Amino acid sequence: MPDRSKYKVGVVLSIDELPKKGGKPLRSCKVDLGNETICVVTSAANVRDNSRIVVAPVGSSVLDDSGEEMEIKKTSVGGVMSEGMFCDSHMLGWKGGAQGVAATVPESFALGSQPPDEKPRPKGVGDNDDNGPPPADLPGLFQKKV
Repeated sequence: MPDRSKYKVGVVLSIDELPKKGGKPLRSCKVDLGNETICVVTSAANVRDNSRIVVAPVGSSVLDDSGEEMEIKKTSVGGVMSEGMFCDSHMLGWKGGAQGVAATVPESFALGSQPPDEKPRPKGVGDNDDNGPPPADLPGLFQKKV
């Protein structure tokens, strides 16, 4: 597993569609990582303006399709210099999430911070801090009326 300590949380500032040259459509995204703004070229369809995304910047490593570790380098993608890569759940070792879908995090994660070890869940989903099941003396939905 690659060292995820170099991965950062960023927010998408703008998106420009690139001319399609076969394959999947590409988009050039300006991403604020807190201390710097970089350009990431992606084909991930779920990326939107103001999305808070996990980024593998130049110098970090990811697993390629064959499971080999690959260093992220500044490179031209679709004619635009890309300075990183959006991570998906698989790259982060998270359970759930599809391959090729950029991993998003809630706004509570600071720009430039490391991503969480587990996939964040929407507020209220999977929380164990509620008061448990409703009391048994509440009338049921299909209570027979006499």
